[in-house]
Amino acid sequence: MAPNRLEELNRLREEKSMELHDPKGNDGEIEIRIGMGSSGIASGARDILRVLNDTLKDRGITKALIRQTGSLGLDYAEPTVEVRMHGMPDTIYGRVTPEVAQQIVDRHILGRELVCGHVFDRPAPDMVKEPNHAL
Repeated sequence: MAPNRLEELNRLREEKSMELHDPKGNDGEIEIRIGMGSSGIASGARDILRVLNDTLKDRGITKALIRQTGSLGLDYAEPTVEVRMHGMPDTIYGRVTPEVAQQIVDRHILGRELVCGHVFDRPAPDMVKEPNHAL
């Protein structure tokens, strides 16, 4: 008998939850993606890129890779920044200002806490093993 759709969805959810907490073999590297589509650039993404580069350098963070990408799918919330790092949920921040960019480095990357008020996308709460990260 074939598994029903709910069992299949629960299995897929468990697999994705395990992927979320897998170190992904990146040796502690942090990936920061900046939405540099036309709406991102028009909203100030170039300034955010500059601030992130400067702040990472100032804080001595060398294992961070900044990538420019097209739209992250949240054009209404531009500029957007996605942060992927071991031990934290992949998170997309929106309406990022230069001050918020510095908070992303200081609080998310260094402090391992989400920057409240700017989280626009992250995994469902039941997939995050550490539910103490309040939005």
